[in-house]
Amino acid sequence: MIRKFFAAAFIFVISQAVLAQKVKPTQTPLPVVRAQTLNEKIQNETEKFSGKVWIYAKNLDTGRDYALRSEEQVRTASTIKLPIMTEVFRQVAEKKINWTDEFTLKGKQGGSGILGEFSEGAKIDLRTATNLMIVVSDNTATNLILDKISTDSVNDFMDTLGLKQTKSLRKIGGGGDAKAASDPLNKLFGIGVSSPRDMVKLLEMLERGEVVSKEASKEMLDILRRQQYKDGIGRNLLDTIPSASKSGALDRLRSDVGIIYTRRGRIAMAITVDDMETVRYVPDNRGLLLIWRLSQILQDGLAK
Repeated sequence: MIRKFFAAAFIFVISQAVLAQKVKPTQTPLPVVRAQTLNEKIQNETEKFSGKVWIYAKNLDTGRDYALRSEEQVRTASTIKLPIMTEVFRQVAEKKINWTDEFTLKGKQGGSGILGEFSEGAKIDLRTATNLMIVVSDNTATNLILDKISTDSVNDFMDTLGLKQTKSLRKIGGGGDAKAASDPLNKLFGIGVSSPRDMVKLLEMLERGEVVSKEASKEMLDILRRQQYKDGIGRNLLDTIPSASKSGALDRLRSDVGIIYTRRGRIAMAITVDDMETVRYVPDNRGLLLIWRLSQILQDGLAK
């Protein structure tokens, strides 16, 4: 009898264990979180911004790119100084002008730069003026250079490079008008007009050594690396991540074009924001902060 009792108890325990294995507790499945696409991340940033945004970016090592209204023409502000610099190098290479050619300082222009602090009649050479035009975005140096090489020559060179949407229109503050400035549509753009896609193409050609010569392209990129206004795409970059860029600012506009040399590819980008609500010439300008955030998203999204 005792044996039968223990046998029945054993069978009962085993059956309950088997039943417990078959009956699983009800579990609520974890929600599947879909990673945002590059475009969604860009849209999330730009939708919060009061103003207009234009973008083109490309990983020069993989060819991956991103475009937002990239072929539309935009005001350049001081980013037009990049095309101006390329024409200076072209004319020097063709021995039309020389790096040692001197300017006599006159008709100083306000705004960015340091030549406004120099005495009238001071002498500077062409190389110094070119460096100042890019590194500290000197407006007086830019006008001296345009007096020497002409806006039309800049535009002719852009045409030969296939950059049809890029034009230097006049000197800063007026004067030296290009032929293209007579077009009523171009009167809307101030000192220069371009498109994000044109600017990135120019940067890519420089990186490939295709503008004037390999040596000239490298020297121009070296100058862009020394550019001191890094509140946009170069903001808060680690010392191990170099950048070569040219920025621009004008009332409600901020613009930045450049290459960021990341470990996962050379990311060339051109970002313009315009029609901001307020005019603020400060490092934490909303346009500059947006350009910085977009540049981070593009670096991550276009990395190989």
